[in-house]
Amino acid sequence: MRAVLQEQYGAPSEVLEYREVDAPEPDEDQVLVRVRAAAIAGDDWHLMRGEPYIARLDLGLRRPKYTIPGRDVAGVVEACGAAVRHLNPGDEVFGWCTGAFAEYALGSADTLTPKPPLLDFTEAAAAPTVGVTALQALRDQGGIAPGQKVLIIGASGGVGTFAVQIAASFGAEVTGVCSTRHRELVRSLGASHIIDYTREDFTRRSETYDLIVYLAGNRSVSECRRVLTPDGTLVLVGGSGGRLLGGVARWLHAIVVSPFTRQKLRPLVHSRNVADLNTLRDLFQAGSVRPVVSATYTFEDVLGAFRHFEEGHGTGKVVLSFPENRRS
Repeated sequence: MRAVLQEQYGAPSEVLEYREVDAPEPDEDQVLVRVRAAAIAGDDWHLMRGEPYIARLDLGLRRPKYTIPGRDVAGVVEACGAAVRHLNPGDEVFGWCTGAFAEYALGSADTLTPKPPLLDFTEAAAAPTVGVTALQALRDQGGIAPGQKVLIIGASGGVGTFAVQIAASFGAEVTGVCSTRHRELVRSLGASHIIDYTREDFTRRSETYDLIVYLAGNRSVSECRRVLTPDGTLVLVGGSGGRLLGGVARWLHAIVVSPFTRQKLRPLVHSRNVADLNTLRDLFQAGSVRPVVSATYTFEDVLGAFRHFEEGHGTGKVVLSFPENRRS
């Protein structure tokens, strides 16, 4: 099969290359997927760059442990291991695989589920990591409830576009923080109010929020707490930081301070599971949530896709699309 390989850390043009490699064979609890679409996630960027450096404890100290990038996938089941019961060859699926930037990729039975019929492959590939992250941030860490005032910082990004929609579906009053050019998109996704960070500092507002989900930016925990109610919840998911620790420094601050305040300061590390994928699928089918795809690139233009992702031109997700008809 044809695959994108990476054997060292660095910029896309320096470390990514196409090669012909053997297609993987599924173990008894694995599924082989013929990839139709694969999304670029923040995890893929970190894998490629090896940043922040603390992430190399998991990714590989000197070189990547996983030589084929890509996790978020949508495609067609090619083969199943003997222990797989809920999927069969020919099924259209979405979820997570190992090495999704290839014609075929392996996933486990507990990380893949039937694709929502209302979504095409490109939309489905855009959903797993960002959709599940938004769901877990709001529901599990945030304890979201109807009528709450929720602030989404980074509302136009991959996780943010899902977070706005999911929060609105829970009956919350949503305020989205984004740039001028993304105001109308964020409003169309269900935000009742928009804060344009190019014109206004949200940390200086008099209004406070029951739940804040921090997804992007360089604000400190202390600054975010200024606009959090006395017993509100701040969920930390992303945000910029140094090359050594990245956003981890912000997480450590929250962990240290949280025991000494009524405010709940909670870092989130998302978990991959079929139950939450199925919850997302129900939201898609109900029409409550839709993936936002910024751009679609062909599998042959992975460098263009990563360039688009790194430059931050769009909203939502960047997706690689694979041809439907290719050799078996």
